[in-house]
Amino acid sequence: MLQRAASWLTANNGGRVPYSMEKYWTDGYRQDCSGFVSMAANLGNRNPKGGPNTEALATDKYTTSVKIADMQPGDLFIDLVDEPGDDFRHVVIFEKWTKGDKSEYMAYEQRGGFGTDHRTRTYGLEPNSKYKPVRLKSVTG
Repeated sequence: MLQRAASWLTANNGGRVPYSMEKYWTDGYRQDCSGFVSMAANLGNRNPKGGPNTEALATDKYTTSVKIADMQPGDLFIDLVDEPGDDFRHVVIFEKWTKGDKSEYMAYEQRGGFGTDHRTRTYGLEPNSKYKPVRLKSVTG
């Protein structure tokens, strides 16, 4: 899964795949965060139109809750909180802890205004964070 995620860092003629909520990359996946996760997890075979969206990824059809302390490579942090007027959802792929106290981690993400990225994140680690840790039920291929 992490190798597939990394593939979008150079898939655009050596550059990252650009972000888009409307466009599909040459592999058939949406170029947004949930399309990126669907590609990395090879979920297109269950959703031929680019994979499940972020809200669907958060359901028990695709994921189960895990404790932050139990995060493993390929787990996800998903923005699950629905606030009034907030229609924004985001999901990132956890790779590994970068600090022994688990206060920061490396993640793959597809982010607006940038495209595919691999950088340190703290989503889900802040007090009262909207991001929750989950594990995909199945990753194929």
